[in-house]
This record gives sequence, C-alpha cells and structure tokens, in this order.
Amino acid sequence: MLQTKLPAVGTTIFTRMSALAQAEGALNLSQGFPDFPAPEALRRALARHALEGHNQYAPMAGLPELREAIAAQLMRHRNVECDPESEITVLPGATEAIYCAITASISIGDEVILLDPCYDSYRPAVLLAGGVPVHIPLTPGTFRPDWARVEAAISRRTRMLVVNSPHNPTGAMLEKEDLETLNALVANYGLLVVSDEVYEYLVYDGRVHYSALQFDALRAATFAVFSFGKTYGVTGWKTGYCVAPPALTAELRKVHQFVCFVAVTPVQQALADFMCAEPDYPLTLAALYQGKRDLFNRALTGSPFRLEPSAGSYFQLLDYTDITDTPDAQLCELWTKDPGVASIPISVFYQQPPEQHLLRFCFAKQDAVLQQAAERLCKI
Repeated sequence: MLQTKLPAVGTTIFTRMSALAQAEGALNLSQGFPDFPAPEALRRALARHALEGHNQYAPMAGLPELREAIAAQLMRHRNVECDPESEITVLPGATEAIYCAITASISIGDEVILLDPCYDSYRPAVLLAGGVPVHIPLTPGTFRPDWARVEAAISRRTRMLVVNSPHNPTGAMLEKEDLETLNALVANYGLLVVSDEVYEYLVYDGRVHYSALQFDALRAATFAVFSFGKTYGVTGWKTGYCVAPPALTAELRKVHQFVCFVAVTPVQQALADFMCAEPDYPLTLAALYQGKRDLFNRALTGSPFRLEPSAGSYFQLLDYTDITDTPDAQLCELWTKDPGVASIPISVFYQQPPEQHLLRFCFAKQDAVLQQAAERLCKI
C-alpha cells in the first residue's frame, strides 16, 4: 500500500469552498480570482497567436521576448536591473515557481521559516523536499512579522525564510523597514529567501510595494516570485515568473525542466505583446481594486462585522467576534448555504491557529456581486 508523503494534506480549502459555492448557488467570494474580463487586447493577442499556429514548445526558461519585457518592467517600475537570459524564468504559475525554488534549495533536515498565516502551498513544498517547516506567527491584528522572534528561531540548520507581501490571506504588507531588517538577517546568517510578490501592484491608500529585489543582500539570495494571472486578471492562464541571481536561477531551472518543462507558448506571446504595448497597465490596478474594496466595505457599514481596510492583495478580512463563537471553518460552510456568501476561514493558514474570528473575502468581483454579497452579510 502506498504510504502518503503528505498525510495531513487533503483537497485545498479553495477547491472545497468554490465547489460548495457552486452547489449552493452562493456568491463566491472565497477563491481569489476576478469574475470580470481581462483586457480585450490581451485576450485577442492570445487568440491571434494560437490561430497563427504558435502552439509548440517554447524555450524551457521562457520566450526571450517575454523575459525581455519582464526585465523592462522591473527596471521601469522597481528600478531593478535583471539579465533576462540568466535571471528570469517563466513558469506555469507562481505555485510551481515556489515549489521549484524550495525543491532546488532544501535538503533533508534543512529548516525553512514560514510566517503564519501563510499560503497553503509553502509547507507541503518544504515537506516534499525533506525540509523541516518552522512556523512563526505574525503579530495578531497587524499581521506584521516579529523580527526578534524570527531571529530567535534561526538555527544552524535554517536554510530559508519565505515571505509574502502583499499578504494572502490577510492583505497586510511589509514596510520598507521590514525589508531592511530582513536584508540584515540574510546578510548576517546567510539565508535564502523566497519572496512571494504576486499581488505587487494591488496596494492601496498610497502605499508602496517594496520588492526584495531592491535590497542588496536580498537581491543576491532571493527567489522573487510574480504572477501574470494576478496582475493581468488571467488566473486560468497559470503563468508566472521567478527572478533570482544566476546561480539560484540555474538550480531552479534544473527542477523546473522536470516538473512542467515549459509554460504555454501562445500565452507567453500574448503577454509579451501586451506588456510592450501597455507597459504601465499594472499601475492602473491599485485604483480599480481599491474602488472595489471600498465599495464592499462601505456596503457593510452598520453590520456587526469589525474590519480594517485591506492594505494590499484583493482580500478583505472580516472579524465576526460580535456575531458568534462558531469556529471559522464551520461558519464558512454555514454562511455559504445561508445567506449564500462563500468565504475562506483564516485558521487553515496556520499550523497552530490562535483564538480569533476572521474570514477572508475576495473583492476582485463585479460591483453588483460585491453589493449583493454585502447586503446578504448585513442581514446576519
């Protein structure tokens, strides 16, 4: 009989809640994807390239024109210089990029620090590599790292630290001083870093996203992971990229070539076309999504929920402390059925969940859906 390598892992919460929402006819604010169209020019570019016959393998590291467009965007928006040939790899989604980065770097017994609540793919990737996840909770309420506690957890076996900003599931962001502190830790202890920056352009109220690539020690030790799906609203295209120094990139590509080998060719061509034609399109996203966040939050005025507006990502936490003591996972299922709004429980993102009453709602939805969802929630 096959012995499972992931005994504590089942079907992801995102799959389960989306399936329940569909079965119940609920408004799906659980899984993180937009329910409105991606830019028409981008979609037409994909159709054009597919119809023109560009349907065979791309180079393993990604189409040169797309990697060049990524390098141009990094310079334009982050003032970061990257070599498209040796430092940028296009992969079928950010999840694979994270998996390949961890698999390429972690050996049996190596420790990897994870900051809880953390995205659900991090821990399984560490376990499959034979590593030891070390979970450190973020500060309750603010969800900022307690860097003294992080440093205290670093041992002689610590190999890597995974950070995520803007943060899924909480919407919190790392400030510049957080990255400066992390930069010092990396320099002092020789750590590697996976920096999950897939929501890099979804930042609100005038905030600034700082990439790990903008700090010297981090630049030399980081796998920075990004998502075309999140930026261009095409999560189903499953295409992302990883930026890392040449030595780390070479190791990541060794794993990538045996996991999925290449990302989809016409998708890469369409993205390259659109990025060259609309280089500042990502800068329009903050206003778009902040408007949706604000619409949803305003519509909840007068409800018994407590909330702090999300700083980034397209997720909003709602605190239901004043409504019920029902555990969040159970409550998500109940509220998907009645009043018919699906969300995600925060406890599933922790190794040891603290006492809190928080649900995650995705506001990357049409305005009418957000309004209707808020109206249903206000009746609870």
